Amino acid sequence: MEQKTFAYEAAGQTLVIHLPREIDHHNCKKLKIETDLLLEENYIRRIVFDFSHTQFMDSSGIGVLLGRYKQMRASGGAVTYYGAGAQVARILTVGGMAKLIRGFEDKESAING
Repeated sequence: MEQKTFAYEAAGQTLVIHLPREIDHHNCKKLKIETDLLLEENYIRRIVFDFSHTQFMDSSGIGVLLGRYKQMRASGGAVTYYGAGAQVARILTVGGMAKLIRGFEDKESAING
């Protein structure tokens, strides 16, 4: 099996995706492929994005988030995030994602939110 590029943590029906320092067009395709595979292989009802190490995200990152949001919404699931710094929070707001995906300060709150 191919080595995963991103760190993932599954607990029950929740998938936590630990995002890297930069989320851009160079790594978004891989993120989409890996998360699609994990969603196919597991019964996931909530995706939690961990932005605690992320300092940069471009529009392709917004595209991946929107895709996961649509997948979860179609199946009655939810998407949340935590740990977004000022720059990432601004991109989420400008990109319209802050209206769709609820943000939290910490992992526990995002999982339970």
